[in-house]
Amino acid sequence: MGQPTIAFIGSGNMAAALIGGLITDGIPAECIIASDPDPARRKALAASAGIHTLEDNAEAVARAEVVVLAVKPQALREVARDLAEAIQQYRPLVISIAAGIRSDTLQRWLGGGVSLVRSMPNTPAMLQAGATALFAIPEVTGTQREQAESVMRAVGLVLWVDDESLMDAVTALSGSGPAYFFLLMEAMEHAGKHLGLPANTARLLTLQTALGAARMAIESSEDPAGLRHHVTSPGGTTEQAIKRFGEEDLEGAVLRALTAARDRSIELSRLLDEE
Repeated sequence: MGQPTIAFIGSGNMAAALIGGLITDGIPAECIIASDPDPARRKALAASAGIHTLEDNAEAVARAEVVVLAVKPQALREVARDLAEAIQQYRPLVISIAAGIRSDTLQRWLGGGVSLVRSMPNTPAMLQAGATALFAIPEVTGTQREQAESVMRAVGLVLWVDDESLMDAVTALSGSGPAYFFLLMEAMEHAGKHLGLPANTARLLTLQTALGAARMAIESSEDPAGLRHHVTSPGGTTEQAIKRFGEEDLEGAVLRALTAARDRSIELSRLLDEE
């Protein structure tokens, strides 16, 4: 089987990141199409990626075996309904990267019976360093699952979940997760300045420490608890900081924060379904 043609409906940042990642992975530019109503975006993407771009979404669907819905959740209902006739006619695999739109809702908008995969990438995907969870409805074939995984793997790690309700937890953990790390980095940088470090020194030390810790966690066979233990000497400075984090119930605060994010994801899904 040859390389399927992939059509992106929408050409925003995430679509551009996926297209760039696919081309870096060796997918021929002639096997990628993007549609967008904005002529400036079409021109920019065609120039940067060397792919064919279209104004008409339905025409893009007609040319593709895989269709990636890369529009904002608030716009997806209108876009999906406009595409329903073409989707029903050509029967591509549909991958949605719209947060919060459940598969049954999207099926309804697309006319039903669609091979559908939901995807939840996060913003580091724009640097090919993303973390993406995928959920496939039962009708998706093994070949189609491989196609969906290959598309999203172009921008980072890909994992599957078997229960669609877990996508709300994914949204809370990795979807929103970059902001949590930015918040901690911001707090560490402010603390460093408060303790007397020059602003640029505090910033660079914070950024490099975050990068180094992440690399250690990725490349080590130990879990974060084990790594933390190795750098926490009894009676030392790190132990004092970790002790204070415990007194402030950092773990509990993180659990409450992610639970709030998960619950908001559920709420937003219901609101989008009712609109």
